[in-house]
Parts: sequence; structure tokens; C-alpha cells
Amino acid sequence: MACELSVIIPVLNEALQVPRLLTTLAAQRDCRFEAIFCDGGSVDDTLAQLEKAAPKQPFYLCILRGPAGRGRQMNAGAAQARGEFLLFLHADSFFPDPYSFARALAYLRAAQRRCDARLFAARFALRFVREQGVGGWGYYFFEEKARLNLPGCIHGDQGMLLPRLLFDRVGPFDETQPLFEDEKLAARVAERGAWLLLPLEIHTSARRFEREGLLERQILNALLMNFHHIGWDAFAQRAPGIYRNQAATRRLDLLPFFSCIAELLGELDIEEQNRLWLATGRYVRSQFWQFPFALLSLLRYGLRRPPRRKGWGVDFYGLWESFTDRRWANRLSASLVRCWFWATLTVLRRRGRPRWTHSGGDDRMTPNNFLD
Repeated sequence: MACELSVIIPVLNEALQVPRLLTTLAAQRDCRFEAIFCDGGSVDDTLAQLEKAAPKQPFYLCILRGPAGRGRQMNAGAAQARGEFLLFLHADSFFPDPYSFARALAYLRAAQRRCDARLFAARFALRFVREQGVGGWGYYFFEEKARLNLPGCIHGDQGMLLPRLLFDRVGPFDETQPLFEDEKLAARVAERGAWLLLPLEIHTSARRFEREGLLERQILNALLMNFHHIGWDAFAQRAPGIYRNQAATRRLDLLPFFSCIAELLGELDIEEQNRLWLATGRYVRSQFWQFPFALLSLLRYGLRRPPRRKGWGVDFYGLWESFTDRRWANRLSASLVRCWFWATLTVLRRRGRPRWTHSGGDDRMTPNNFLD
């Protein structure tokens, strides 16, 4: 019987997540699918659990082994996939609805029938699951933001469902960097096709935010997103290990990262520094729509409203860009961000001093306490 869907799951030391994931996969109904687990060198019980469980599953379970790297692992899975559709899924995600796969495919196929000339990809409505009690407003805000069809709002933790034909056109995932392989693919999908938000939820663990701290992780994510969008790769190259495997996460210390940025800036001449600050100001100004969106989200959270399937953020983003994309606004934003950065670095330095170690025999410095 033909395979409708290939579920591709990159794993690395995910022994604690495998049982729940297998349970949610086995519960899916009315869909012919296979699950391809792409291991990046696990040293825990991940592979043993998968090998033991494989013969017992009501679906075909394939295990691939290769070097670590989420983009590399997902590309390996896609190369082996037999399904008409590909679902790239994180190991810490699961589905409360046993008909999630069947309904997602039906929804996507219906959209394709309505618009024959257009290819669609889809993702699920994100809901965070916390290990330490119920979620707060911060999680609610990111759940609402993840439901917008805007740059930077579509990520792998929402599940990425693509027709094989579309993936062949926009793929593969970028393997050159350890971050943003999902966002880069999402952007290429938006250029060649369109994203749909499925009327179905995916539950994803909030463990990284809980262990590292929601505020600390989002500040670091904001720095990374900014550098990614302005094309400044020096930070990611100088401070490796920014996005550690889930099993290694603990409270995030921002001081080494801010110190690393300050060190990198000090290596540039004034003209290049000003160029980077202006590019940062332009990007931050373009993202300022998130502040009023967050305030409205806070109001909805206080009223105990469920996260919306569609928000006004998309329309507001367009209006914001048309009215604020001005030279003076970008320069003002750059100045404010510059002041914020140096003020934050000063506060962090007062709380503690960074410890640095030489990386190998070169002169590059890397933080060794960024998760202390």
C-alpha cells in the first residue's frame, strides 16, 4: 500500500522523549505513514529504545545514523522518504488529536485543489507544554505569534508539512550552519508557494525555556535573529555551542555572549561598527510591531481567551513597515538599541565576570560558562 506521509524526526540523546513520541505516532488513525528517525550520534538510550520498539509499531519505523546537525539529519531523512508528503517533526512534539495526520493532509489537499497553480506547505498551531506547571503569558504570546504568516514566525517546533514536490523545489535544508535551517526553508517556501496554518494543534515541550529561562533564551534568540537577518556571522562563529542539545541545557548566562559581541565590535573600525548598528536598528525597527501585539496578547491572556488562529499582526506589520521605514526611524532605533546593549552589558558585568578559554591553538576566545 502506498505511503501518504513520511514523518522525519531528527534525534540526538532524546531517550526521555521517545516513549511519548512513539505513543502519539501509534495513535494516529486513517493515514498511511512511515516514521524516519535520523540519529545524529546519540550516546544515551535513544537508539536502543527505537530498535526495540520498531517491530511493535503499527507503522513502518526506519532508523538512520549519521553525523549531528539538524539540517543534515533532516536532509538524510528526506532522501529516504517514500511519502507524497513530508512532515518534519521535533522529537519533543506530539499530537493530542489521533486524526491529526489525516486531517492535516485533507486540509492541505483541499487547498491545493482550490488553487491548482500554487503549492502550499502547512504547519500546526503551536501549544507549549510545560514540565513545571501551567504556562504563563510569555508562552501564550509566543503561541499567538507562531500562528502568524510573517518572517521569523514559522519554525520547526510547529511541525513543517510539505508536499514532496514543493520540498524538491525549495529544499534541501541548509547544512552549513547549526541554526536557522528551518527559518531559511520557511522563507523559500513563502517565495515559491504559501504557508497554511492548520486548524489542528501540536504540543511542543517548553523544556528549553524552562531550564534556560524564558527571558534569557528570548534575548539570546533576538540577538541571533538580528545577526542572521543583517548577515553578520562572526558572532555565531566566535561563540560556538549557542544552541546546545536539550539534554545539556541549564540556566543561561548572557554575560559571555554580550562580552563576545563587545569584543567583536572592538575589532572593527568605526565605519563598520556604525554600519552594523544601523543595520541592527533597521531590523529592530521592523520588528517593533511585536510590542503592541504583545500588549493585546496580554489583554487576551488576562481575559482567558484561547490563542487566536489568526491575528492582526500580519496587517499591522504591513502598515508599520509602510509608515516607519524611514532613515530617521532606523537611525533612532539604532541609537536606542546601542544604548540598550551597552547598558545591559554594564548590568551583567556587575553581576558577575565572564570566564574565557582559548579554543584550540588559535587566538579565538570562547565562553565556557554560558550555561552556568
